[in-house]
Amino acid sequence: MRATLKDVAQRAGVSSATVSYVLNGKQSVSEKTKQWVLEAVRQLDYVPDLNARGLSMRDSKLIGVVVPQTEPGERLMFQNTFYSEVLGSIEYYARQNGYHILISATDANESYLTLAKQRNLDGIIVIGMYPNEFYQQMKESQIPIVLIDSYCNDYYYHNIRIDDAYGSYLATRYILQNGHREIAFLVGRLQENGVMKKRLAGYQKALAEFGVPYQPDYVLEGQIDYESGVQHARAIVERHLPVTAAVATADILAIGAMKGFYELGLRIPDDLSIIGFDDLEISRYMTPGLTTIKQQISLKGQRAVELLLKNIAQPGLTKQEEILTLELVERESVRKIKEKEG
Repeated sequence: MRATLKDVAQRAGVSSATVSYVLNGKQSVSEKTKQWVLEAVRQLDYVPDLNARGLSMRDSKLIGVVVPQTEPGERLMFQNTFYSEVLGSIEYYARQNGYHILISATDANESYLTLAKQRNLDGIIVIGMYPNEFYQQMKESQIPIVLIDSYCNDYYYHNIRIDDAYGSYLATRYILQNGHREIAFLVGRLQENGVMKKRLAGYQKALAEFGVPYQPDYVLEGQIDYESGVQHARAIVERHLPVTAAVATADILAIGAMKGFYELGLRIPDDLSIIGFDDLEISRYMTPGLTTIKQQISLKGQRAVELLLKNIAQPGLTKQEEILTLELVERESVRKIKEKEG
């Protein structure tokens, strides 16, 4: 059984308040008494209850971070290094301000409200899209919340995001400007009003501007991970889709597709061009280097922490939304062709 503060006090022969003074350093205690307490802590392997400390101090210095998980047991945040980068940024800037983070990679059926209350969270950062019930549930917590990459229209939430439709439009337009007309679209799960649906809209807009018919058969839907990219490449070849290029809605998808095409004997960009979205660090080290749409992933985490801490300090803060900029990064994965070629 886990030792309590009272157990330490009994072992040391002092009051519970004295143990608390020693552990918190709030009041001066004689060196002899301090040694008794610390020895009791060591013998009992006592670990302070941070939640109880947080409640007594009215804040826990804990920020909850919720990341998406598509299936129970899956580890999505480790399958796409986008999450590693944004989580690393959140952790760094939280720590710089005296906070720790509690990551919850759980499916949408679990109760985040229960978690928030149990751990006495000071604030929450939510990455990705969730069902409407989730947002309604979280409002009940009355805890400051910042969303990253969400199109939730509820005015209760702050939001840090990009213009996903525009980013996908930029990627598709670049492919079209290089002469391609038969263009596959590699995408994650298409949820109404979600990020992937916005990126599909950007793809469709660029096609329409160039007078290229939208072909649903060219849209390959799956998870946002490396293996799905490999599977998309195989599907393109097995279905004999006459595409000369592919727009991937995430770099990790594009990298998987490049591997899949390589295994099937196709060369990038000689046989097929591809463009990604994110500009993960690994993308510049690919052979060939992956042309992509750069979003400021680390800045998303930084801005989310800054806005959340501002709201913690100012509970009545007017809700804010910040849309970060995007840019095209040209490398070597897209080949210019004549319109009739391919």
